[in-house]
Amino acid sequence: MSKKKMVILPKARRVLDEMGENIKLARLRRKLSAEQVSERANISRPTLTAIEKGSPTVSIGSYLLVLQVLGLERDFLLLAKDDVLGRKLQDARITTNDRAPKRKNQ
Repeated sequence: MSKKKMVILPKARRVLDEMGENIKLARLRRKLSAEQVSERANISRPTLTAIEKGSPTVSIGSYLLVLQVLGLERDFLLLAKDDVLGRKLQDARITTNDRAPKRKNQ
């Protein structure tokens, strides 16, 4: 069984790149070496390097571990917090299915 290739659109790629750069800058501001952060987060140095480059293949849990080491884990709670579109849809009483429809085997 082959894995599906992940397709990241340019706009999302830029977001990941910026997030990685922000994490790297936060580490440098705290004067922590990559070795220190990777050791404290219990991840490998190459994984930290991938995070700082904004790699989409690194698990979200690893990103959270690094943010925790940097004392920024609360920032994770800000993701999708101000969901303007979702609130407008809710206010318009537009209903959505609870679950996505099942895919047919091809």
